[in-house]
Amino acid sequence: MKLFYAPGACSLADHIALHQAGLAFEHEKVDLKAKRTESGADFATINPKGYVPALVLDTGETLTENVAILDWVAHQDTALKPSDPMGHTHLLESLAYISTEIHKSFKPFFAGGSDDDKAKAGQMIVKRMTYLADTMKGDYLFGPEISVADCYLFVMLLWAQKFGVEAPPKLASFRGRMMELQSVKKAMTHEGLI
Repeated sequence: MKLFYAPGACSLADHIALHQAGLAFEHEKVDLKAKRTESGADFATINPKGYVPALVLDTGETLTENVAILDWVAHQDTALKPSDPMGHTHLLESLAYISTEIHKSFKPFFAGGSDDDKAKAGQMIVKRMTYLADTMKGDYLFGPEISVADCYLFVMLLWAQKFGVEAPPKLASFRGRMMELQSVKKAMTHEGLI
């Protein structure tokens, strides 16, 4: 299995989750501007959408989109999703919220938005992150154990820090806890981020 990623991109969430699950996988960097992989392959032949993440399974099937890949990882290691009867549904709910309400709100920062656009986006990001901080059930989103949704939220917090968006204090503490995990250190080292 191989994960195609760009350093510090949202694919970092999948990179962390794969390590947290203890799954054996290769990883290959993608130059998103040139649309080439580190080994020189045309990335469009791997993911015609042209962006990361892409996870090529041992079967040859390719998964794209964070929500799908993180859900797949949670099915490989069920410790990475809440265990209560509605746990999987709540996990999907959180993944969708992070993807559609937080991740997409960063667009002005990546797409050359005006200072005003960035300020408005930053306010919305803080508001949406505050909702997650207020509904956390423990050290992580669903309690005392990490889930794949925590991996995704962590990357959003790294972006917030990079762009000067101040996360709620509870999530700043969460970011610190995540930084101590071996899966996080390993993924960030592989991507040249630490």
